[in-house]
Amino acid sequence: MKISVCIATYNGAKYIKEQIGSILPQLGLEDEIVISDDSSTDNTLAIIESLNDPRVKIYPNQLFKNPIYNFENAIKLAHNELIFLSDQDDLWLDGRVNAMKAALETSDMVVCDHSVIDENNQVTLASYFKEIPSGPGLVRNLKKNTYYGCCMAFRKKILKKAIPFPKDIPMHDIWLGFVGDLFYKTKFIDYPYTLYRKHESNVSNASDLVSNYSLVKKIKFRINILKYIPSLLMR
Repeated sequence: MKISVCIATYNGAKYIKEQIGSILPQLGLEDEIVISDDSSTDNTLAIIESLNDPRVKIYPNQLFKNPIYNFENAIKLAHNELIFLSDQDDLWLDGRVNAMKAALETSDMVVCDHSVIDENNQVTLASYFKEIPSGPGLVRNLKKNTYYGCCMAFRKKILKKAIPFPKDIPMHDIWLGFVGDLFYKTKFIDYPYTLYRKHESNVSNASDLVSNYSLVKKIKFRINILKYIPSLLMR
């Protein structure tokens, strides 16, 4: 099955070439990378265009000012059956696409482990899964989310329930994982195929072993997710 890799970019010039360079060799000629750019003011788009690869499809001048809905836009623009999510500043290890495609033969959503690297590509955490027990399960992931978009792939049929994204969800990957746990078969791969880059401009907290959110904010996040169960059942 063909693949769409969805990337939401915003001022990602520093790492975007290296990230896309780690993805393209793993894709077939009929696969695509869908990039929704949230009106970057640096040279992100120029760098992507310089790659001159027809599989890379750029949708510039978006005005979301929000990574959640920028990702939603990229996902909506995907043409293929298997959708992979990618941040703009990480790296994919060789074998990631093949391993996740194989897992999706019997599952609807798959999440791989990740290592953490710094700005100089030095590993600072070898395996997130070894530090934080990760896997499917609604209760488990309401307590501590382990569905990280930078490590996620899923079948397009999940979008029947997941799209449109509600307006007050804490993050797109938490929402997708919640939908996956409720309605679909999810699987976790115990190998760090993603190198998650930790730097001062991160939007995601995929490497944080302890949440920085207050208890009140954590409770609010969970209420904002759980309240959508009735509407999801109607989709």
